Amino acid sequence: MASQTSTNNEIIDAHCHVISPDREKFPLAPLGGRQSDWSMERPTTPEQLITAMDNAGVAKAAVVQASTAYGHDCSYVAKSIAQFPERLTGVFSIDPLAHDALKNIEHWTARGLTGMRVFTTGTTMPGQQTWLDDEGAYPTWEAAGQLNIPISVQMTLKGVPLLEKIIQRFTDTKFLLDHLARITLDDGPPYAAAAPLLTLSKYPNVYLKFTSRTVEQCHLGKADAKSFLSMILEYFGAERMMWGSNFPAHDDTLANILRNACDILQHASPSDRSNILSGTAKRIYPSLA
Repeated sequence: MASQTSTNNEIIDAHCHVISPDREKFPLAPLGGRQSDWSMERPTTPEQLITAMDNAGVAKAAVVQASTAYGHDCSYVAKSIAQFPERLTGVFSIDPLAHDALKNIEHWTARGLTGMRVFTTGTTMPGQQTWLDDEGAYPTWEAAGQLNIPISVQMTLKGVPLLEKIIQRFTDTKFLLDHLARITLDDGPPYAAAAPLLTLSKYPNVYLKFTSRTVEQCHLGKADAKSFLSMILEYFGAERMMWGSNFPAHDDTLANILRNACDILQHASPSDRSNILSGTAKRIYPSLA
């Protein structure tokens, strides 16, 4: 599949997860207090992830901390990338307001993780948390920029005004919006509901993760994949977009998830597809290059 979907024969998954079946060795501590259904139903070991990647034609991946299973304990992600350092990198999760936030960054980066995640909404924590622009987190955003650690932000469009404040202040820090900030597209062109996201395109340190959730949105209501992709590329450019499967949170095989994404990306140029499927991820996570 890789040779059919990427111009450089290499595909990188910028957003997937691992879940251990061993709850004693890796105890649960989900943010929001309740484990997500997907992590309960589809535990996926690093070995199983690698097999799924091989079956799909995915060369490398960024394994994102499963916040709805383990909260800020990223031990399983660290263990997983240590097993397959040539194929995987890891994205740790921390509480940026915690008194030991900077020590936690040092701890997880020392274990080989190269990205950070902050979780402000999700299936176990609905709504939009309002602490994103809290000054108590400023040292965290600054440290991430100094260390060249990209920050994946799980958020909704309601959080855009808060995020914009820190984007403007910490221009050396890269912010990656998981699932395109969970936009909805069913209103169809010109996608007025997505307008808050588009306002962030003027900031060069904002990047987008084009995931299975976005692919689903392209098929709802009045949405049209070609017009949406054209719009998002016009605003952000492929150099600031990367594909992420959200496997196994998304209930499908990794091969099918990639195939469905490529059905959307057929409307992009070969060079844009190459950036979205691998080029941007390599620049964001140099260890995957």
